[in-house]
Amino acid sequence: MADSMRIGILGGSFDPPHIGHLWIAEAVRETLKLDEIRWIPAAISPLKPGGPVASNEQRRQMVALAISGCSEYLVDDRELNRGDVSFTVDTLQSLTTEFPTAEFFLIMGSDSLASIQQWHQPERLLELATLVVLQRGAEDDIDFNVLSGFAGETQIERIRESQVSMPLIELSSSEIRARVRNGQSIRFRTCRSVEAYIRAEKLYRAPLQNASRS
Repeated sequence: MADSMRIGILGGSFDPPHIGHLWIAEAVRETLKLDEIRWIPAAISPLKPGGPVASNEQRRQMVALAISGCSEYLVDDRELNRGDVSFTVDTLQSLTTEFPTAEFFLIMGSDSLASIQQWHQPERLLELATLVVLQRGAEDDIDFNVLSGFAGETQIERIRESQVSMPLIELSSSEIRARVRNGQSIRFRTCRSVEAYIRAEKLYRAPLQNASRS
């Protein structure tokens, strides 16, 4: 049954989703033997108050295109449907209510772990999901002591054991947006279907380009 599965949670603006996101998802799925990964586009991230460039629906469509054909991946749009600020703890609470016996794994970078004190209700978040912290390239060993005030030793050890090593992927959504704005190629930085969607929707172009081609 679906509610007894091991479920990964990959959240973000996905503005746009890129190859790095897919590498991360597959590495975590394979390493931790997850049954599925839910890609959850954020409506408004509390830590990114400027908000996304593409619309909610455009970002939802791009994620769907990026993961098309991957049966273990699915788009979960509960944060987009909820609107307002997206707190991860609220999303996890909603998921545990829907799948009460599932085991959840929240995927994040070491930078997000370092800022865990800024997250909304971190103690509750750690009760609802096991953190999966990505160690990229030649990064220093991850300091899990930052969790000492929010989790017990058993929880911290479980999080430590769920760490996933990744190659350093020097690619970001902001870089892709900049390349589109500057008229540069984004081939092989994102999926061909996402690249085609960006072109068709005229996303991320400089204002003058939008005006001259409208």
